[in-house]
Amino acid sequence: MSLLRIRSVVPLEGFRLRLTLTNDTVIERDVSSLLVGPIFEPIRHDSACFREARVEEGTVAWPNGADLCPDVLIW
Repeated sequence: MSLLRIRSVVPLEGFRLRLTLTNDTVIERDVSSLLVGPIFEPIRHDSACFREARVEEGTVAWPNGADLCPDVLIW
């Protein structure tokens, strides 16, 4: 059995993400409390930047190098 990871992401309003997992489950998460620290500054202050979220190696990442732990997002 392999680790459960994120297959796709759709940014929604209000710092919410719709995540499709590798087992095809779809979940929604409010990530506003996870966007902490200087690397998340542009993401918190610019909704266009937030919408640039993409899947990279099984988790959510942004072009500026910010990413979130997949286990925190999934569980």
